[in-house]
Amino acid sequence: MFQAKSDIREQDQQEINGMLLKNDLTWFPTSLDEVLQRLDQIDPVKYGSDRNYLNGSVSYLSPYISRGLISTQFVLSQLLKKGYEPVNIEKFIQELAWRDYWQQIWKAKGDTINTDLKNKQGPVANHYVSKGIIDAQTGIEAIDKAIRDFYKSGYVHNHLRMYIASLACNVAQSHWKVPAKWMYYHLLDADWASNALSWQWVAGANSHKKYYANQENINKYCFTNQKNTFLDLPYEAFSQLSIPETLKETVDLSLSTPLPEKNKISIDHNLPTCIYNFYNLDPAWKKDESVNRILLLEPSHFKEYPVSAKSIDFMFNLSLNVDHIQIFVGEFKELTTYHHVKNIYFKEHPLNKHYQGVEEQRDWMFPVQGYYPSFFSFWKQCKKQLYA
Repeated sequence: MFQAKSDIREQDQQEINGMLLKNDLTWFPTSLDEVLQRLDQIDPVKYGSDRNYLNGSVSYLSPYISRGLISTQFVLSQLLKKGYEPVNIEKFIQELAWRDYWQQIWKAKGDTINTDLKNKQGPVANHYVSKGIIDAQTGIEAIDKAIRDFYKSGYVHNHLRMYIASLACNVAQSHWKVPAKWMYYHLLDADWASNALSWQWVAGANSHKKYYANQENINKYCFTNQKNTFLDLPYEAFSQLSIPETLKETVDLSLSTPLPEKNKISIDHNLPTCIYNFYNLDPAWKKDESVNRILLLEPSHFKEYPVSAKSIDFMFNLSLNVDHIQIFVGEFKELTTYHHVKNIYFKEHPLNKHYQGVEEQRDWMFPVQGYYPSFFSFWKQCKKQLYA
């Protein structure tokens, strides 16, 4: 049988505290109550008009959605319960839908999202990443500051993500994948579908044209007044732009995830087992049922999609919202073989296809499934559900 709740919590907290690396996670609180308070305080109406500005009314909910603590469906339902009319917050709902859209593409296309999805990116001068970007020494003040803050907080504004991606892929002419893996590594809201497919969108590999931002655009949305940079030019001049000196030197990244040592877990074989992972930390999942709750951390997953110590720390802290959760470091097959785990439940995700047991559907915002070649064809179907 399970230990008492207080015993499990104390044991888990001691274990997790031993793994934390004193990273500053104060930008993103991890208790469910604090997350729900943040959700209650967002302004989805104002978001529609100022979201692109650095100080815009963004929700800062993406880390919690990405880790599965809350879902896009839950966020929308809470907003509608507060009395917001969909027509007045459509831009915010649309932004949530982008996350589901990227996930649907990953679900449909699988590992092919790791390659140029629609078009071959070009020109490509290297398959690395500019040292100037990694070191926050690009010479573009707003971008350099955003990267420095990114390393501290694990978060970067969506508009800045596009600026950085454009700089890396379209100005420095790096293939999108390595810079995308660098950003994913440091993001608290690390979601490979959203990250990889957005980088491809900027680089023209998942869109009809490349995305560029010139200095005027950056100054406008970041409140800077920088001039005479290599980006201080009209958009039609970008096709003739040579790689700037500050971006020419490249580095090959060696990224690894610091996972804890394997530890003993206790399984009650009379109970079913719910498998949690990096993408599912939902504390409401089967909350009132007696089950084994295992946070499965597969080394093979983190070898393919490495994340930083800060991201792991954030995940561990979020996992404490799940009662009686235990941590297992190892592959799914190891868990089922060595601990004779049967009667398994898990939530659908593209990286869970090797799991065996009962797969439960994720909490999608709308019942719109399958691959759509463009977001707006996907959104058209979502709108029919939204206004039904």
